[in-house]
Amino acid sequence: MRTEFREALKKAGDLKELSKEELVVLIDASEEESTALFELADQVRRQFLGDEVHLRGIIEFSNYCANNCLYCGLRRSNRQLARYRMTMSEILDSARKAAGLGCKTIVLQSGEDGYYTANFLADTVRLLKKETDVAVTLSIGDRPREDYEKMREAGADRYLLKHETCDEKLFAVLRPGTSLAERIERLKWLGEIGFQVGSGNMVGLPGQTVETLAGDIILMRETGVEMAGIGPFIPNEQTPLGDRPAGTLALTLKTLAAARLALPCVHMPATTATGTIHPYGRDKALRCGANVIMPNMTPPAYRVSYQIYPGKTGLAGTPEESYAGAVKMVENAGRKVGTGYGHSIDYHAKKVWVKIEE
Repeated sequence: MRTEFREALKKAGDLKELSKEELVVLIDASEEESTALFELADQVRRQFLGDEVHLRGIIEFSNYCANNCLYCGLRRSNRQLARYRMTMSEILDSARKAAGLGCKTIVLQSGEDGYYTANFLADTVRLLKKETDVAVTLSIGDRPREDYEKMREAGADRYLLKHETCDEKLFAVLRPGTSLAERIERLKWLGEIGFQVGSGNMVGLPGQTVETLAGDIILMRETGVEMAGIGPFIPNEQTPLGDRPAGTLALTLKTLAAARLALPCVHMPATTATGTIHPYGRDKALRCGANVIMPNMTPPAYRVSYQIYPGKTGLAGTPEESYAGAVKMVENAGRKVGTGYGHSIDYHAKKVWVKIEE
């Protein structure tokens, strides 16, 4: 075990703030070092968040998207994808079913689809909150600040807006017509409005380095996110990056574990993408710091067409099967299903936007 690794791990165990250089050392862990990294990340997760795993039912209600991101199968130039949009009735029916199964959070996710107005989305959230005892998370991309305000006023609790990569140039290449600065500004808006804010990154992007991954964690710490989604890049042959290699499970887990040590109170999912590249990917993530699973509550007729990447696990299942599979995964990891909403620890505290200097 390298001296610098041992020192970085000790500093993390003492709950001291890790520098970017120390995060690089942790993410670059050898196979032997990874065992110690994963064990400490699991201990820190248990210390700050307990053994509960929160099941957040995701409803992918539209696969239309105005953007043309190089990595995403929903990109507007993909003519091979069968497009769909769910009605409000379908969204609410799916949410009721998810709540009935036991999901305490409903995640409404789509491409960046302007067909759904802020008023439509606010009305949907308002009805959902009225009819079910759940928290509501939105994951619908870039919107004007006033749209976010309407949805928050309607009762939406959380908003997921992944930054994908902290490399400004790489971001601009991967997401034509957008900028990292604009995305960070929106993350700031969401926090100011009162959302619990989630971000996250992909592991294994073309042009990415270990230093980039450490920078991703630093960025999430600086922006004060309360949720961090970290999963592997999976190439889609219907996109310009279809011939690039996928992110590896090993690097994804090391990045997740390092993020847990740097962000001890943040909720982190064992992502579906992690389960797609390895049959036990999500199980392993639960042992490296993750404490959330998002079972797919999208109606089977639609979920097959929500193909950000190919081979997505669980496409043929029903909501009931997705939920039962998530419960089994939690139990196999020696954990228990969360009974509360899974709000962030400081949900009721005053939100302050603070940049932490490296």
